[in-house]
Amino acid sequence: MKIGTLQIDPPTVFAPLAGITNLPLRLLAKEAGCGLVCSEMVSANGLVHESAKTIQLLKSTEEEKPLSVQLFGSDGAMMADAAQRVEAAGADIVDINFGCSVRKILKSGSGSALMREPEKAEALLKAVRSAISIPLTIKMRSGWDADGAQALALGRIAQGCGVNAVAIHPRTAKQGFGGCADWNLIARIKQELGIPVIGNGDIVAPADAVRMMERTHCDAVMVGRAAIGNPFIFSQIHQLLAGTVPEKISTGQRIALMHRYLDASVAYLGEKRACLMLRSRLGWFAKGLPGASRFRHSIRRLESHQHARGLIAAFASAVEAAVT
Repeated sequence: MKIGTLQIDPPTVFAPLAGITNLPLRLLAKEAGCGLVCSEMVSANGLVHESAKTIQLLKSTEEEKPLSVQLFGSDGAMMADAAQRVEAAGADIVDINFGCSVRKILKSGSGSALMREPEKAEALLKAVRSAISIPLTIKMRSGWDADGAQALALGRIAQGCGVNAVAIHPRTAKQGFGGCADWNLIARIKQELGIPVIGNGDIVAPADAVRMMERTHCDAVMVGRAAIGNPFIFSQIHQLLAGTVPEKISTGQRIALMHRYLDASVAYLGEKRACLMLRSRLGWFAKGLPGASRFRHSIRRLESHQHARGLIAAFASAVEAAVT
């Protein structure tokens, strides 16, 4: 898939997930062969007012390239300013959030709220497009009604404004993550537009990604929740697309991944902040393994890098004992 002049190969995207897809997790996805990784949602207001916490979200390395940075906001001038800052920071793509339906974001007029105001959305996209030279994409939902009319309308507006690709999560703003994603809408948008369409929603296993591409003819697949703690899903999707049997992931590979995530998180956030965050996140990587619940309980009082290494080692030994 090409987004502007940028080649995305393989055609897989790690979805932007607020508070989750930070640099350490994106690097793991990239290691697993993901074609394009996306930052967590970044406030345009925070960037323009130079919030230190917001600016840190732009931190990147060459190893994760290409990188898409997702902005949210509702003011065209501020979004254009923020997009220029994102480009200056070295991002390869600016993505605009039209899909978040969290109450706080909606009250600010951002995210899915913009799908109710096509004229405002168009003005915002024109402002951002004229402000940057790198590719511009959007991520949207079906809209506020299940018929998908708002998504089709926004897709046409985006294409007319010079947006280089659209990602569609075909659930309504009211659905959140409930119910089923309407893959038929992905197919309709793909038929309607001449720019690349990225499909998102209900990809739980590698085979789901292949089915989505076959059914909708989308140009790429975007995986979100299924890749949290399991970035191996990207390599398995690639293997299926190449017509080979996906590699089975060993316990040793999963334990090694936990150590890499721990080390990268400490380097990114500092030991104290990382350990507080990892109290709820290291457990992602234990899902489905024997003793996962006990491990999640043990990390609730995680205090140091060394403490975490010891808990992971103890968990690895317990898993090995349980399967032999």
